Amino acid sequence: MKVRTVLIWEGLANAILALLKLFVGLSVNSTAILSDALHSLSDLANNGIALFVAKAAEEPPDRDHPYGHHKYEQIAVFALASLLTVVAFELILSALERFGTNPSQSALGLWLMLLALAVNLGIAVWEGYWAKKLQSDILRADARHTLSDALTTTVVIVGWQLAVLGFGWLDPLFALLVALLVLYLAFDLFRRSIPILVDSAGYDPRQLSAALQQLEGVRAVHRVRSRRYGNGVAADVVVLVDPALSTKESHTIADAIEGLLAQRFGIHDTTVHIEPDSGNAFCQC
Repeated sequence: MKVRTVLIWEGLANAILALLKLFVGLSVNSTAILSDALHSLSDLANNGIALFVAKAAEEPPDRDHPYGHHKYEQIAVFALASLLTVVAFELILSALERFGTNPSQSALGLWLMLLALAVNLGIAVWEGYWAKKLQSDILRADARHTLSDALTTTVVIVGWQLAVLGFGWLDPLFALLVALLVLYLAFDLFRRSIPILVDSAGYDPRQLSAALQQLEGVRAVHRVRSRRYGNGVAADVVVLVDPALSTKESHTIADAIEGLLAQRFGIHDTTVHIEPDSGNAFCQC
């Protein structure tokens, strides 16, 4: 099963859940449930964005993108976070406007919301399984998002039932809690996508340099850089060696560098440049 297939099935589920929650929210006049329905509609939009970007991210490297298309996934995660931020503020405004309204009880509505909760939990577990199996950042982010939906629905159900018992102010209050949960999720997505999009370091260069200097034949590390892309880390290294070494011996050192970074740090995309030691080297780590 591919990432796109998982997203399609989840999108269908989110469409059904959004309609179900919208029906219940309008039936019982609950701000919190209507907020949860809007949240599910945003999930559907997220699925559409993720589906489009997942197709692009699966494309192999080409002339215009020699390093591949991995960052398309992070662009999607960033877009999802931006959309969730907008949704959160819409929920806050809606909750503030509806303070003082009292929702009504509905046995059918309660069962439908419990069904929605069960579906959300099932989707979160199923999507988390495929995210791990396919090593997909999009599915991993979406699985956490879906789990937060389940927690949100739980909070909404509790708030609704307490409001029906006479604590009407709790319904918009719980709607505000939904908005805060959505904001937290957006922040977490921003925190994970932005470092990759701006090429922040995959590892502390001093840590990599210290490991490389232990290799036989490496006199000094002139420069070492790393950056994260998709599920991996790429590095480029410039080391200084004995000027008298042959090309074959220098190549052996380069192989040792690649092997060390792959085994100890999980870096499988390494560019190594060998330079002769002039005696006045300094590290640009």
